[in-house]
Amino acid sequence: MRARQPKQLLLSLLGEFVLDRVDEPVRASVLLDVLEGAAVAPPATRATLDRMARRGLLERVKVGREIAFCLLEDTREVLREAAERVHATRPFDPQGTGWTLVTFSLPEGQRSDRYRLRATLAWEGFAPLRDGLWLAPGEVDLVAALEPLRDVLPANAVTAFRAEDLPAYPVSQSVREAWDIAAIRAEHERFLETWSEPGARDGAGAALPALVCLVTDWIVLLRTDPRLPAEFMGPAWPAERTVRAYRARRAELAPAAQREFEAMIGRSLSPSELTG
Repeated sequence: MRARQPKQLLLSLLGEFVLDRVDEPVRASVLLDVLEGAAVAPPATRATLDRMARRGLLERVKVGREIAFCLLEDTREVLREAAERVHATRPFDPQGTGWTLVTFSLPEGQRSDRYRLRATLAWEGFAPLRDGLWLAPGEVDLVAALEPLRDVLPANAVTAFRAEDLPAYPVSQSVREAWDIAAIRAEHERFLETWSEPGARDGAGAALPALVCLVTDWIVLLRTDPRLPAEFMGPAWPAERTVRAYRARRAELAPAAQREFEAMIGRSLSPSELTG
């Protein structure tokens, strides 16, 4: 089984099965059991849940004698935004033509906000080009992308503009400097190696942890592939095969995974909650 970060697995689990579906807090025991099925030991999951609660991604609550966790609104928004691309019809196609460029400046005291901004830009397909200039293919909707950071970004911290190629100064060399095309292809091939065969579960015995692993690997791939125009990607680019593999495995796993999750939630409820 591939090694995966507990935080990535938890976010995939919460986005798939909890977001806009489960109103009550989810007991830690449920989260521990699912991640154990994905080869993450319970102490590592507990430590990750603690860090996520300290950083304001989750809220820790007591339910009877147990610890449970709730999604906070900022985390819900991040998960909803991710879901849009996870379920996109053509997730590796550029959005529009040309290029979007961004430059930004944040005070030294906002290092964590700078990290969040860089992570947001990377998710939207940007890569640092040179001297603080970030480049992304297509017409990125920065207003929507940066909405979760609106309250922490100072006025005029971000400057953005659209660009088109000039024939005398082609952007091809800059693209190859900003992105490692071979590494992007390798991530597609790795996904296919793990998930292309019918019935693949990457070592997970049950459908629920297998689906969480599948979605986690898919999000990693979406984050890796910036949706560059086809002319930069080389022959026999594997993105279409990757999309087919993901959708086929998801269709296989999703019904059983949903039943397994509902059963785990039901077993975690106390008799009073089941009757009330």
